[in-house]
Amino acid sequence: MEDSKQVPSNTDRVKNLLDILKANIGDYFMFFALVIIMIFFTITTDGVFISSRNISNLINQMGYIAVLAVGMTLIIVIRHIELSVGYLAGFLGAFAAIAMTFWGWPVFAVIPAVMVLGILAGSLTATPVAKLGVPAFVSTMAAGLIFRGALLLVTMGTGTIVIRDPIFNAIGNGFIPDLPLEGFLPGRHKLTLIIGLIAIIFSIYSSIKNRKTKQSYNFTVSSFGLFIVQLVLIAGLIGYISWILSGYNGISWSLVILLLVVLIFQFITTKTPLGRHIYAVGGNPEAAELSGISVSKITYIVFGAMGLLSSLSGIMYASRLRSATTTAGLGFETDAIAAAFVGGVSAAGGVGTIIGSIIGALVMMSLTSGMNLMGIDISIQYIVRGAVLVLAVVFDRITRRNR
Repeated sequence: MEDSKQVPSNTDRVKNLLDILKANIGDYFMFFALVIIMIFFTITTDGVFISSRNISNLINQMGYIAVLAVGMTLIIVIRHIELSVGYLAGFLGAFAAIAMTFWGWPVFAVIPAVMVLGILAGSLTATPVAKLGVPAFVSTMAAGLIFRGALLLVTMGTGTIVIRDPIFNAIGNGFIPDLPLEGFLPGRHKLTLIIGLIAIIFSIYSSIKNRKTKQSYNFTVSSFGLFIVQLVLIAGLIGYISWILSGYNGISWSLVILLLVVLIFQFITTKTPLGRHIYAVGGNPEAAELSGISVSKITYIVFGAMGLLSSLSGIMYASRLRSATTTAGLGFETDAIAAAFVGGVSAAGGVGTIIGSIIGALVMMSLTSGMNLMGIDISIQYIVRGAVLVLAVVFDRITRRNR
C-alpha cells in the first residue's frame, strides 16, 4: 500500500515561509531596516560609512544612549515613562568629575559612589509613582528639573570641568589590548577576531538550546530551514562587525560595558522570575497584583535600575568628552525613548526586548552618523529622526491590531 502522505510543493513551502515572516514581522522588521539604512549610507558616502574608523566611532557614540535605552525599555514595559534620565546622567557625570578633580577621589571609589547615587535617585523618583499613584511623566519631569538645577549649581563656579584621570577617560575612549601575535593577520586586532569567533559559537549554541527547549514543551518553532538561515545571518553579522572593528583598534571599552549591560539585563528579563514579574505588571497591573506580584516593588526595582543605568551613561559620556559640561545630558531621554520605541517596545506596555532596543539605538545613531557624513543640515536630521519614530510607533499599532 502506497504512502498517501503528500509532500509539500515549492509553492506551499514559499507560502509557509511568508506566513512565518508575516507572523514575526515585528521581530525582524528593525533588522531589515538597519541593513537597508547601512547599505544606503554606504553607497551615498562612497564606503566611508562602513569604514572601520566610522563604525568604531558610531558604536562609541551610541554606547551611553544604548545603556539608557536598556533601562527605558523596562520603564515603558511597565507602562511608565522616564523624563529625568538625561539630566540625571549629566549631573552624575559632573559629580564624578568634581570628586576626581577637586576632592581627589580615586576612580575606583568614584564609579561605585556614582552608581549608588543613581540607584538612590531612581528610587526617590519612583516613590510618588509607586506610593501615591502620581503619573510617572509628572514625577520624572519634576525630577529632571531638579537634576538640571543641580547640574547648573555644581558647575556654576567652574563651568566645564576637565577630567585628567587616564583610567576614567579610557572608559569612553580606550580599546581592549591586542594579543602579541606578530606576523599573523597584520593590520588586524587579533583579540577582537577571537572574541567575535567565540560570540558566534555561543550564539549558535544558545539558539540551538533554546529551540530544543521550546520543542520539549511543544511550543511552536520556525521551520528547520528558516532556523538555519537565521543562524547563518546572525553568525555572518557578528563575524562582519568583528572584522570591521578589528581594522581599527578593535573593541572599545564602551562596547564592552554595553555588552555586559545587555547580557545582564537580557538574562534578568528572560531567565528569572523578576523578569516575568516585570512583563506581567506591564501586561496587566491589576491581574499581576491579584496574583501576588507587588506592583509597587516592581516599580521601585525598575526605576532603581534606570537610575543605575543613568549613572553609567553619565560616566561614559563624561569619559568620552574627558570633561563635564553644563549641557551634559541634554536630550538623552528623548534619544533613549526613541531607541526603545524604534526597537519594538509597545507604548501599551508588556511588550519589548533588550536586544530590540539596542537595534533601535543602532538605527537612530546610524541615521545621525550617515546624515552627518552626507552633510545634511541638522534641521533636516531632526525631521528625519522624528519621522522614523512616528513610523515605528504606527508600525507597532498596526502589527498589534493584526495580531
